Amino acid sequence: MSKTPITSERAPRAIGPYSQAVRAGDFLFCSGQIPIDPATGELVSGGIEAQTAQVMKNLGEVLAAGGAGWGDVVKSTIYLVDMNDFAVVNRVYGEVVGSVPPARATVQVAALPKGAAVEIDTVAHVPTSRGAST
Repeated sequence: MSKTPITSERAPRAIGPYSQAVRAGDFLFCSGQIPIDPATGELVSGGIEAQTAQVMKNLGEVLAAGGAGWGDVVKSTIYLVDMNDFAVVNRVYGEVVGSVPPARATVQVAALPKGAAVEIDTVAHVPTSRGAST
């Protein structure tokens, strides 16, 4: 099976040696996104709600570049610096993922890149017949 890197100019550039996403067969593995505004390269302000909304937007752009959408996501992981943010993150996330939410894990971590409060990664199932833009 081959691996194809997926890139979106509408999402933040990778800040390390990784791809925004990788397509392998019928699966699209999206790297974790933090709440960086792709236009400025800076962390968004406005607290956990604004940060979560930006993460979801960034992931949506990467999914779209891979020929997928939130309805194709089968697994996600949410990383929180403060588990007290869970209810807000859960609400914002739930507004985006749709009526059949993916399987999910949420974990608390000591810190995230650039001082972010939240990071989310996803795995989507995308039939090979659907193209992707790279």
